Amino acid sequence: MEEKDHRKIGKELDLFTFSDLVGSGLPLWTPRGTMIRHLLDDFVWELRKKYNYQKVEIPHITKKDLYVTSGHWDKFKDDLFRITTREGDEFAIKPMNCPHHTQIYARRPHSYRELPQRYANTTTCYRDEQSGELNGLARTRAFAQDDAHVFCRIEQANEEIQKIWEIVHTFYESFGLNLHLRLSLRDLAAPEKYLGNQELWDKAEKILREVASANKTKYVEASGEAAFYASKLDFMTKDSLGREWQVATIQLDVNMPERFDLTCINEKGEKERIVMIHAAIMGSLERFLSILLEHTQGKLPLWLSPAQVKVLPIGEAHFEYAKSVLEKLKAENIRAEWDSSNESLGKKIRNAKTEKIPYMLVTGDKETVEKKVAGESRDKGQMGEMGIEEFIEKLKSEIKERK
Repeated sequence: MEEKDHRKIGKELDLFTFSDLVGSGLPLWTPRGTMIRHLLDDFVWELRKKYNYQKVEIPHITKKDLYVTSGHWDKFKDDLFRITTREGDEFAIKPMNCPHHTQIYARRPHSYRELPQRYANTTTCYRDEQSGELNGLARTRAFAQDDAHVFCRIEQANEEIQKIWEIVHTFYESFGLNLHLRLSLRDLAAPEKYLGNQELWDKAEKILREVASANKTKYVEASGEAAFYASKLDFMTKDSLGREWQVATIQLDVNMPERFDLTCINEKGEKERIVMIHAAIMGSLERFLSILLEHTQGKLPLWLSPAQVKVLPIGEAHFEYAKSVLEKLKAENIRAEWDSSNESLGKKIRNAKTEKIPYMLVTGDKETVEKKVAGESRDKGQMGEMGIEEFIEKLKSEIKERK
Protein backbone atom coordinates (compact mmCIF):
# COMPACT_ATOMS: atom_id res chain seq x y z
CA MET A 1 0.00 0.00 0.00
CA GLU A 2 1.70 3.16 -1.23
CA GLU A 3 0.09 5.42 1.37
CA LYS A 4 1.80 3.37 4.08
CA ASP A 5 5.22 3.29 2.39
CA HIS A 6 7.81 5.06 4.54
CA ARG A 7 9.52 6.42 1.41
CA LYS A 8 6.35 8.29 0.43
CA ILE A 9 5.76 9.46 4.03
CA GLY A 10 9.37 10.59 4.36
CA LYS A 11 9.09 12.67 1.20
CA GLU A 12 5.81 14.28 2.36
CA LEU A 13 7.35 15.18 5.72
CA ASP A 14 10.67 16.20 4.11
CA LEU A 15 12.79 13.91 6.30
CA PHE A 16 15.31 12.29 3.93
CA THR A 17 16.27 11.97 0.29
CA PHE A 18 18.43 9.85 -2.00
CA SER A 19 20.74 11.12 -4.73
CA ASP A 20 21.96 9.28 -7.81
CA LEU A 21 25.22 11.19 -7.49
CA VAL A 22 25.72 9.94 -3.92
CA GLY A 23 24.58 6.39 -4.64
CA SER A 24 21.84 3.88 -3.88
CA GLY A 25 21.29 2.89 -0.28
CA LEU A 26 22.95 6.03 1.07
CA PRO A 27 20.22 8.24 2.60
CA LEU A 28 20.74 11.97 3.05
CA TRP A 29 18.98 13.53 6.04
CA THR A 30 17.24 16.91 5.89
CA PRO A 31 17.13 19.27 8.89
CA ARG A 32 13.77 17.76 9.95
CA GLY A 33 14.92 14.20 9.57
CA THR A 34 18.16 14.93 11.39
CA MET A 35 16.19 16.42 14.28
CA ILE A 36 14.15 13.21 14.60
CA ARG A 37 17.32 11.08 14.58
CA HIS A 38 18.85 13.18 17.36
CA LEU A 39 15.65 13.11 19.44
CA LEU A 40 15.50 9.31 19.21
CA ASP A 41 19.17 8.95 20.05
CA ASP A 42 18.83 11.37 22.97
CA PHE A 43 15.96 9.25 24.33
CA VAL A 44 18.07 6.09 24.20
CA TRP A 45 20.97 7.92 25.85
CA GLU A 46 18.68 9.24 28.58
CA LEU A 47 17.66 5.65 29.36
CA ARG A 48 21.26 4.39 29.28
CA LYS A 49 22.75 7.24 31.27
CA LYS A 50 20.96 6.27 34.46
CA TYR A 51 22.76 2.90 34.28
CA ASN A 52 26.16 4.63 34.07
CA TYR A 53 26.98 4.08 30.42
CA GLN A 54 29.79 6.21 29.00
CA LYS A 55 30.01 7.55 25.45
CA VAL A 56 32.91 6.55 23.23
CA GLU A 57 33.84 7.32 19.62
CA ILE A 58 35.65 5.24 17.02
CA PRO A 59 36.96 5.75 13.45
CA HIS A 60 34.99 4.54 10.47
CA ILE A 61 37.81 2.45 9.02
CA THR A 62 40.18 -0.18 10.36
CA LYS A 63 43.08 -2.32 9.30
CA LYS A 64 42.10 -5.73 8.00
CA ASP A 65 43.89 -7.25 11.02
CA LEU A 66 41.14 -6.20 13.44
CA TYR A 67 38.51 -8.22 11.57
CA VAL A 68 40.85 -11.17 11.03
CA THR A 69 41.27 -11.38 14.81
CA SER A 70 37.53 -10.95 15.52
CA GLY A 71 36.56 -13.52 12.90
CA HIS A 72 34.50 -11.09 10.82
CA TRP A 73 36.93 -11.15 7.90
CA ASP A 74 36.39 -14.82 7.11
CA LYS A 75 32.61 -14.52 7.52
CA PHE A 76 31.91 -11.15 5.91
CA LYS A 77 34.81 -10.09 3.71
CA ASP A 78 32.55 -10.05 0.63
CA ASP A 79 30.13 -7.66 2.38
CA LEU A 80 32.80 -5.10 3.26
CA PHE A 81 33.79 -1.92 1.51
CA ARG A 82 37.55 -2.34 1.26
CA ILE A 83 40.32 0.21 0.82
CA THR A 84 43.97 -0.18 -0.11
CA THR A 85 46.20 2.64 1.06
CA ARG A 86 48.95 4.22 -1.04
CA GLU A 87 51.41 2.13 0.97
CA GLY A 88 49.60 -1.08 0.11
CA ASP A 89 47.89 -1.73 3.47
CA GLU A 90 44.41 -3.21 3.32
CA PHE A 91 41.68 -1.44 5.30
CA ALA A 92 37.92 -1.89 5.59
CA ILE A 93 35.10 0.55 6.26
CA LYS A 94 33.47 -0.74 9.44
CA PRO A 95 30.30 -2.85 9.06
CA MET A 96 29.95 -3.14 12.86
CA ASN A 97 31.43 -1.53 15.96
CA CYS A 98 32.18 -4.29 18.47
CA PRO A 99 35.78 -5.07 17.43
CA HIS A 100 36.72 -1.38 17.74
CA HIS A 101 35.17 -1.26 21.23
CA THR A 102 37.24 -4.23 22.37
CA GLN A 103 40.33 -2.15 21.73
CA ILE A 104 39.07 0.67 23.96
CA TYR A 105 38.64 -1.84 26.76
CA ALA A 106 42.03 -3.43 26.00
CA ARG A 107 43.92 -0.12 26.26
CA ARG A 108 44.95 -0.91 29.86
CA PRO A 109 44.48 -3.55 32.57
CA HIS A 110 41.20 -3.40 34.50
CA SER A 111 40.58 -4.44 38.09
CA TYR A 112 37.44 -6.45 38.80
CA ARG A 113 36.39 -3.46 40.92
CA GLU A 114 36.11 -1.35 37.73
CA LEU A 115 33.68 -3.71 36.08
CA PRO A 116 31.23 -3.48 34.41
CA GLN A 117 32.60 -1.08 31.81
CA ARG A 118 29.67 0.17 29.70
CA TYR A 119 30.41 1.88 26.36
CA ALA A 120 27.72 3.54 24.21
CA ASN A 121 28.29 4.77 20.67
CA THR A 122 25.82 5.85 17.98
CA THR A 123 27.78 5.71 14.76
CA THR A 124 27.34 4.87 11.09
CA CYS A 125 28.26 1.46 9.68
CA TYR A 126 28.59 0.43 6.04
CA ARG A 127 27.85 -2.80 4.22
CA ASP A 128 28.15 -3.57 0.52
CA GLU A 129 24.56 -4.69 0.02
CA GLN A 130 23.52 -5.75 -3.46
CA SER A 131 21.46 -3.13 -5.26
CA GLY A 132 18.47 -5.45 -5.65
CA GLU A 133 18.25 -5.87 -1.86
CA LEU A 134 18.07 -2.14 -1.10
CA ASN A 135 14.71 -0.86 0.14
CA GLY A 136 14.38 2.77 1.22
CA LEU A 137 15.49 3.06 4.85
CA ALA A 138 14.67 -0.58 5.61
CA ARG A 139 17.80 -1.88 3.83
CA THR A 140 20.65 0.52 3.21
CA ARG A 141 24.39 0.56 2.61
CA ALA A 142 24.96 3.16 5.33
CA PHE A 143 23.09 2.87 8.62
CA ALA A 144 23.57 4.25 12.12
CA GLN A 145 23.53 1.87 15.09
CA ASP A 146 22.79 2.94 18.66
CA ASP A 147 25.36 0.45 19.79
CA ALA A 148 26.55 -0.38 23.29
CA HIS A 149 28.94 -2.94 24.72
CA VAL A 150 29.25 -4.01 28.33
CA PHE A 151 32.47 -5.64 29.50
CA CYS A 152 31.89 -7.57 32.73
CA ARG A 153 32.47 -10.76 34.68
CA ILE A 154 30.23 -13.66 33.77
CA GLU A 155 28.46 -13.52 37.16
CA GLN A 156 27.51 -9.89 36.41
CA ALA A 157 25.98 -10.70 33.01
CA ASN A 158 22.50 -11.56 34.25
CA GLU A 159 22.08 -8.23 36.07
CA GLU A 160 23.50 -6.23 33.15
CA ILE A 161 21.20 -7.92 30.64
CA GLN A 162 18.23 -7.18 32.92
CA LYS A 163 19.12 -3.46 32.84
CA ILE A 164 19.19 -3.51 29.05
CA TRP A 165 15.87 -5.41 29.06
CA GLU A 166 14.27 -2.55 31.01
CA ILE A 167 15.69 0.07 28.63
CA VAL A 168 14.31 -1.83 25.63
CA HIS A 169 10.80 -2.13 27.08
CA THR A 170 10.64 1.50 28.22
CA PHE A 171 11.66 2.68 24.77
CA TYR A 172 9.20 0.58 22.74
CA GLU A 173 6.27 1.08 25.09
CA SER A 174 6.51 4.82 24.41
CA PHE A 175 5.59 4.12 20.76
CA GLY A 176 2.86 1.60 21.48
CA LEU A 177 4.89 -1.17 19.86
CA ASN A 178 4.36 -4.52 21.55
CA LEU A 179 7.39 -6.77 21.83
CA HIS A 180 7.74 -10.52 21.79
CA LEU A 181 10.93 -12.45 22.35
CA ARG A 182 13.03 -14.79 20.26
CA LEU A 183 15.95 -16.69 21.79
CA SER A 184 18.33 -17.01 18.84
CA LEU A 185 20.54 -20.07 19.23
CA ARG A 186 23.23 -22.00 17.36
CA ASP A 187 22.32 -24.60 14.81
CA LEU A 188 23.80 -27.64 16.59
CA ALA A 189 23.82 -29.54 13.32
CA ALA A 190 26.27 -27.03 11.82
CA PRO A 191 28.86 -26.22 14.50
CA GLU A 192 31.33 -25.04 11.85
CA LYS A 193 29.27 -21.85 11.45
CA TYR A 194 30.17 -20.59 14.93
CA LEU A 195 33.27 -19.47 16.80
CA GLY A 196 34.32 -20.84 20.17
CA ASN A 197 33.61 -24.01 22.09
CA GLN A 198 30.31 -25.60 23.10
CA GLU A 199 30.87 -25.23 26.84
CA LEU A 200 31.10 -21.43 26.62
CA TRP A 201 28.07 -21.25 24.32
CA ASP A 202 26.10 -23.39 26.76
CA LYS A 203 26.94 -21.03 29.64
CA ALA A 204 25.81 -18.00 27.63
CA GLU A 205 22.55 -19.62 26.52
CA LYS A 206 21.78 -20.65 30.11
CA ILE A 207 22.09 -17.01 31.26
CA LEU A 208 19.83 -15.74 28.45
CA ARG A 209 17.17 -18.32 29.35
CA GLU A 210 17.40 -17.27 33.01
CA VAL A 211 16.75 -13.63 32.10
CA ALA A 212 13.75 -14.53 29.94
CA SER A 213 12.34 -16.76 32.70
CA ALA A 214 12.90 -14.16 35.42
CA ASN A 215 10.80 -11.69 33.40
CA LYS A 216 8.05 -14.30 32.96
CA THR A 217 8.24 -13.75 29.22
CA LYS A 218 7.17 -16.31 26.67
CA TYR A 219 9.71 -16.81 23.95
CA VAL A 220 10.38 -18.94 20.94
CA GLU A 221 13.68 -20.68 20.39
CA ALA A 222 15.14 -20.16 16.94
CA SER A 223 17.89 -22.58 16.02
CA GLY A 224 20.40 -21.12 13.59
CA GLU A 225 19.49 -17.46 14.29
CA ALA A 226 22.46 -16.80 16.61
CA ALA A 227 25.24 -14.51 15.45
CA PHE A 228 28.35 -16.48 14.49
CA TYR A 229 29.99 -15.34 17.74
CA ALA A 230 27.06 -15.22 20.23
CA SER A 231 23.56 -16.33 21.11
CA LYS A 232 21.11 -13.49 21.62
CA LEU A 233 17.75 -12.24 22.76
CA ASP A 234 16.00 -10.69 19.76
CA PHE A 235 13.02 -8.45 20.41
CA MET A 236 10.40 -8.71 17.68
CA THR A 237 7.49 -6.40 16.92
CA LYS A 238 4.68 -6.14 14.39
CA ASP A 239 3.87 -2.92 12.59
CA SER A 240 0.44 -1.65 11.61
CA LEU A 241 0.55 -3.84 8.47
CA GLY A 242 1.11 -6.94 10.56
CA ARG A 243 4.67 -7.39 9.33
CA GLU A 244 7.18 -8.76 11.85
CA TRP A 245 10.48 -6.99 12.45
CA GLN A 246 13.46 -7.71 14.63
CA VAL A 247 14.28 -4.46 16.44
CA ALA A 248 16.35 -4.49 19.63
CA THR A 249 18.88 -7.20 20.38
CA ILE A 250 20.98 -8.32 23.35
CA GLN A 251 23.90 -10.65 22.63
CA LEU A 252 25.98 -12.42 25.27
CA ASP A 253 29.39 -12.93 23.73
CA VAL A 254 31.92 -15.34 25.24
CA ASN A 255 33.98 -15.61 22.05
CA MET A 256 35.28 -12.15 21.23
CA PRO A 257 36.83 -11.74 24.69
CA GLU A 258 38.70 -14.99 23.97
CA ARG A 259 39.89 -13.85 20.55
CA PHE A 260 41.06 -10.46 21.85
CA ASP A 261 42.29 -11.85 25.21
CA LEU A 262 40.11 -9.51 27.28
CA THR A 263 40.53 -9.97 31.03
CA CYS A 264 40.24 -8.31 34.41
CA ILE A 265 42.48 -8.72 37.45
CA ASN A 266 40.43 -10.64 40.02
CA GLU A 267 40.54 -10.76 43.82
CA LYS A 268 43.50 -13.15 43.73
CA GLY A 269 45.53 -10.84 41.51
CA GLU A 270 45.09 -13.21 38.58
CA LYS A 271 43.84 -12.55 35.05
CA GLU A 272 40.22 -13.62 34.64
CA ARG A 273 38.43 -13.92 31.29
CA ILE A 274 35.49 -11.54 30.98
CA VAL A 275 32.37 -11.60 28.80
CA MET A 276 31.00 -8.97 26.44
CA ILE A 277 27.35 -7.97 26.05
CA HIS A 278 26.28 -6.36 22.77
CA ALA A 279 23.14 -4.22 22.98
CA ALA A 280 21.32 -2.15 20.37
CA ILE A 281 17.98 -0.57 21.29
CA MET A 282 16.82 0.64 17.87
CA GLY A 283 19.36 -1.46 16.01
CA SER A 284 19.57 0.52 12.80
CA LEU A 285 18.09 4.01 13.19
CA GLU A 286 17.17 3.91 9.51
CA ARG A 287 15.25 0.65 9.74
CA PHE A 288 13.58 1.69 13.00
CA LEU A 289 12.39 4.92 11.37
CA SER A 290 11.04 3.02 8.38
CA ILE A 291 9.00 0.87 10.80
CA LEU A 292 7.87 3.84 12.89
CA LEU A 293 6.82 5.98 9.89
CA GLU A 294 4.73 3.16 8.45
CA HIS A 295 3.33 2.15 11.85
CA THR A 296 2.20 5.72 12.65
CA GLN A 297 1.48 6.76 9.05
CA GLY A 298 3.78 9.71 9.72
CA LYS A 299 1.72 10.91 12.68
CA LEU A 300 4.68 11.07 15.00
CA PRO A 301 4.14 11.66 18.72
CA LEU A 302 4.35 15.27 19.85
CA TRP A 303 7.80 14.97 21.45
CA LEU A 304 9.26 13.54 18.24
CA SER A 305 7.56 15.80 15.67
CA PRO A 306 9.96 18.23 13.96
CA ALA A 307 7.25 20.90 14.05
CA GLN A 308 4.95 20.56 17.06
CA VAL A 309 2.64 23.53 16.52
CA LYS A 310 1.55 25.56 13.49
CA VAL A 311 0.19 29.04 14.18
CA LEU A 312 -2.41 30.05 11.57
CA PRO A 313 -3.36 33.74 11.38
CA ILE A 314 -6.61 34.17 9.47
CA GLY A 315 -5.42 37.32 7.74
CA GLU A 316 -2.66 39.91 7.65
CA ALA A 317 -4.38 41.90 10.39
CA HIS A 318 -3.68 39.00 12.75
CA PHE A 319 0.02 38.59 11.91
CA GLU A 320 1.33 40.64 14.82
CA TYR A 321 -0.57 38.65 17.44
CA ALA A 322 0.31 35.37 15.67
CA LYS A 323 4.01 36.29 15.86
CA SER A 324 3.71 37.03 19.57
CA VAL A 325 2.12 33.58 20.10
CA LEU A 326 4.93 32.02 18.05
CA GLU A 327 7.62 33.69 20.18
CA LYS A 328 5.99 32.55 23.43
CA LEU A 329 5.95 28.97 22.17
CA LYS A 330 9.59 29.13 21.09
CA ALA A 331 10.59 30.66 24.42
CA GLU A 332 9.30 27.47 26.07
CA ASN A 333 11.33 25.29 23.67
CA ILE A 334 8.25 24.23 21.73
CA ARG A 335 9.02 23.74 18.05
CA ALA A 336 6.57 26.13 16.39
CA GLU A 337 6.07 27.54 12.91
CA TRP A 338 3.54 29.93 11.42
CA ASP A 339 1.84 30.21 8.07
CA SER A 340 2.20 33.76 6.79
CA SER A 341 0.88 32.97 3.30
CA ASN A 342 -2.11 34.68 1.72
CA GLU A 343 -4.02 31.38 1.50
CA SER A 344 -7.46 30.96 3.02
CA LEU A 345 -7.72 29.59 6.55
CA GLY A 346 -9.17 26.37 5.17
CA LYS A 347 -6.14 25.89 2.90
CA LYS A 348 -3.75 26.65 5.76
CA ILE A 349 -5.43 24.03 7.94
CA ARG A 350 -5.32 21.45 5.12
CA ASN A 351 -1.62 22.14 4.57
CA ALA A 352 -0.87 21.71 8.28
CA LYS A 353 -2.79 18.43 8.33
CA THR A 354 -0.88 17.20 5.28
CA GLU A 355 2.33 17.97 7.17
CA LYS A 356 0.86 15.92 10.08
CA ILE A 357 1.63 18.66 12.61
CA PRO A 358 0.22 17.68 16.03
CA TYR A 359 -1.37 21.03 16.94
CA MET A 360 -2.74 24.03 15.06
CA LEU A 361 -3.52 27.40 16.63
CA VAL A 362 -5.85 29.79 14.81
CA THR A 363 -5.60 33.52 15.51
CA GLY A 364 -8.36 35.80 14.27
CA ASP A 365 -10.18 38.92 15.47
CA LYS A 366 -11.65 37.28 18.59
CA GLU A 367 -8.39 35.63 19.64
CA THR A 368 -6.40 38.81 19.06
CA VAL A 369 -8.74 40.89 21.22
CA GLU A 370 -9.09 38.29 24.01
CA LYS A 371 -5.41 37.22 23.83
CA LYS A 372 -6.38 33.58 23.37
CA VAL A 373 -5.90 30.87 20.75
CA ALA A 374 -8.32 28.47 19.08
CA GLY A 375 -6.64 25.08 19.18
CA GLU A 376 -7.08 21.97 17.07
CA SER A 377 -5.38 18.65 17.70
CA ARG A 378 -4.31 16.45 14.81
CA ASP A 379 -5.47 13.39 16.72
CA LYS A 380 -8.42 14.62 18.81
CA GLY A 381 -9.95 17.47 16.82
CA GLN A 382 -11.20 20.83 18.11
CA MET A 383 -9.92 21.93 21.52
CA GLY A 384 -11.82 25.22 21.85
CA GLU A 385 -10.36 28.54 22.94
CA MET A 386 -7.78 28.81 25.69
CA GLY A 387 -5.07 31.09 26.93
CA ILE A 388 -1.63 30.59 25.42
CA GLU A 389 -0.11 29.83 28.86
CA GLU A 390 -2.67 27.06 29.43
CA PHE A 391 -1.92 25.61 26.00
CA ILE A 392 1.83 25.70 26.65
CA GLU A 393 1.49 23.85 29.96
CA LYS A 394 -0.61 21.16 28.28
CA LEU A 395 2.05 20.63 25.61
CA LYS A 396 4.96 20.63 28.05
CA SER A 397 3.27 17.92 30.10
CA GLU A 398 2.61 15.81 27.00
CA ILE A 399 6.19 16.24 25.78
CA LYS A 400 7.70 15.39 29.17
CA GLU A 401 5.67 12.19 29.45
CA ARG A 402 6.40 11.22 25.83
CA LYS A 403 2.75 10.32 25.31
